[in-house]
Amino acid sequence: MHVRYRVELDESERQQLEALVAGGTRGVRRVKRAQILLAAAAGSSDETIAVTVQVGTSTVYRTKRRLVEEGLAAALAEDPRPGGTRKLAPTEEALLVATACSTPPEGRATWTLALLADAMVALTAHTRISRQTIGRRLQDNALKPWQRKMWCVPRIDAPFVARMEDVLELYTTVPEAGTAVVCVDETPRQLVAEVRPPAGVRPGRAARRDYEYRRNGTANVFVAVDAHRPWRMTKVTERRTSRDFAEWVRDLVDGHYATYDRIQMVLDNLSTHTAAALYETFPPAEARRILRRVEFHYVPKHASWLNMVEIEIRVLVGQCLDRRIPDRMTLAAEVAAWTRRRNDAGAAVTWMFGIEQARTKLGRAYPTPAAAAEAAAA
Repeated sequence: MHVRYRVELDESERQQLEALVAGGTRGVRRVKRAQILLAAAAGSSDETIAVTVQVGTSTVYRTKRRLVEEGLAAALAEDPRPGGTRKLAPTEEALLVATACSTPPEGRATWTLALLADAMVALTAHTRISRQTIGRRLQDNALKPWQRKMWCVPRIDAPFVARMEDVLELYTTVPEAGTAVVCVDETPRQLVAEVRPPAGVRPGRAARRDYEYRRNGTANVFVAVDAHRPWRMTKVTERRTSRDFAEWVRDLVDGHYATYDRIQMVLDNLSTHTAAALYETFPPAEARRILRRVEFHYVPKHASWLNMVEIEIRVLVGQCLDRRIPDRMTLAAEVAAWTRRRNDAGAAVTWMFGIEQARTKLGRAYPTPAAAAEAAAA
């Protein structure tokens, strides 16, 4: 026989339920049970409550029954929700973790859920293991064997710190009159032409282009950004050899910075970024003339993120170069237009990482005299 439970609430119980519903910060099921009880106390039928609260009539019935038989706290409480038996035993789960942390099979770059499921079938008595089971157990162990991250700072030793603090001081110290701090680098680009004319964007339809394209060789874009002024300079070249670098440095020295006595140039460790490149390109007197006004400051190895120009290059790629550009002439025109607009807008790089911040964030990894002495003795 189906028992109809009558819900009657005293004033304190009603206030408790109304506060629970109004707060909206508790679990969804708990709020729904409070709504059920309030509606039942107001005289609504089970069917009406089920439609209004968006639950089944059986949920309405159970909630009312627990209030009458066990009280308000029990009616609002969450019943234990036991899950199914785990597919993998603890020893099998440990085997899965060990497998995911091992080298992937020959011919595969990383472990995938499907590969791990097949491996576990081969290593255990299971005849089938789903990818969902593998995924849940990996999630439980915070494992993502297909994910790769790059080291930003692989190792901090004395040479790393010396170069880092040298560059950071250039960024955070206003240079003397007649001195400029210029960050320099380059980005290689593929020249890609359309095989068929693309279709432009229209209302209700995105722009379209053919998946097929034609490669027209490569080019290079030199970029220089002033660390203390909203200015940058670009140059498109066919290649990025030592000669191209030397001519780029001369362009900076004799062009925009012709009136400056000294240019402190921040560079990465590319093999062409050397004073020797100028002697390989120009007569000794010309190379020496240029180098008298230039100081090379190198970022640490494997730390190109310390070169401010990397930020500018990412902006250039995102705003201008992330598309198909067919030839070097078009590339040069587009890069020149981007450079003019960015300079006219007064865009600047705001560098927030100085020596004090480096010592705070990386202080534990900084070398100490004692550690240096031990390394030398070893």
